[in-house]
Amino acid sequence: MRTVIFRSIAPYLTSLMVLFSVFVLLRGHNEPGGGFIGGLIAASALAIYGIACGVAPVRRAIYFHPMAIAAFGLFMAAMAGVLSVFAGVPYMSGLWIYPQIFGAEVALSSVLVFDVGVYLVVVGAISSIALALEERDRD
Repeated sequence: MRTVIFRSIAPYLTSLMVLFSVFVLLRGHNEPGGGFIGGLIAASALAIYGIACGVAPVRRAIYFHPMAIAAFGLFMAAMAGVLSVFAGVPYMSGLWIYPQIFGAEVALSSVLVFDVGVYLVVVGAISSIALALEERDRD
């Protein structure tokens, strides 16, 4: 399905979907959503781009190997839990800090680090599977 219309609209659709996935990732602390759903949306965006333009442009766009992205995400998620142990509370307890950034108070937490880790695990794993399937189909 490599029509001219699909190939020309795929980069814009991919950009919009990745932006929306980041929105869902960040919104997930106070409302439904978060790392898993955001990661699925981003992986779907990369799959659409891969179907339209091929695997090589997707691999150039994400720069790192998808499984390396997943491994780093798993490391981040695990380290989010370890932070709470160092603070003297049970493993995976949420820790919050409220720094002033450009004059506005921003709530940052270990929960956010965990969600970003889950996001990266899902993006890396699903993208790796999708790219492998797409490469197999092209041969």
